[in-house]
Amino acid sequence: MSDVQIREVDEADIDTVLAGDIDFEGTLNFEKSLMIKGRFLGDIKATGELYIDRDAYVEARVEAEVVSLKGKVKGDVFAYSRIELFSSAMVDGDITAPDVIMESGCRFNGICRMESPLKEVKE
Repeated sequence: MSDVQIREVDEADIDTVLAGDIDFEGTLNFEKSLMIKGRFLGDIKATGELYIDRDAYVEARVEAEVVSLKGKVKGDVFAYSRIELFSSAMVDGDITAPDVIMESGCRFNGICRMESPLKEVKE
């Protein structure tokens, strides 16, 4: 059996970083890459890539092209391309994506749907 390896991302390659001392509530909409290192409550609707760092806590409905998790997420996660759960990830909610990668040691409590989520049509 082969080991699954998820590529590490260099923080310098990410367009926006919400630092560890940021505590944010509301709705995030973005088109480029974003990393959350602090605490976020609300909704995330993105066409870019979302990275949730090891010490981050996110309580939200998450929608993005790629969702890469090292921290804790409470809420449903939708990814149009891929969801990556690193060994330190903790997810309490359903996940939907055509490609799901889980490292040994991650914790996931929910339902996994291996399909592409429907994108909402903007009027």
